[in-house]
Amino acid sequence: MSSRPILLVEDNPDDVELTRIAFSEAKIANPLHVVGNGSEALDYLFARGDYASRDAQEQPSLVLLDLNMPRMDGREVLQAIRADASTRSLPVVEMTTSGEPFAVEACYLLGANSYIRKPVDFGQFMWAVKQVGMYWLVLNQPRGG
Repeated sequence: MSSRPILLVEDNPDDVELTRIAFSEAKIANPLHVVGNGSEALDYLFARGDYASRDAQEQPSLVLLDLNMPRMDGREVLQAIRADASTRSLPVVEMTTSGEPFAVEACYLLGANSYIRKPVDFGQFMWAVKQVGMYWLVLNQPRGG
């Protein structure tokens, strides 16, 4: 049985590459599926558009969701994920450079499982991504069913 993928919703190619490196260094075996905006994330999760042939029953093990993106921001994506029974229990971690208290509170009210402020420093960013992966994919006991 192969590991379920991690869905990374990120429009910054540098952050995508750093995330790939961090997961590789942490020996996280789950494949990383990357989409560049919120609309594409929802197409992936709900198996529509370019992802219509994907089995919607096979959801990712984790969604890493950038907050500030073009077209549809992370809050809108999170709201759509929580509004649908098939994706409601997916672990969603908001990752952003914003540490504004109102943004943090808004994400938790919409159902984020965690809110991580992306460090600007390369080493700290790598450490943070590794910790997120280790917690959600190794230490966390997911809900059954």
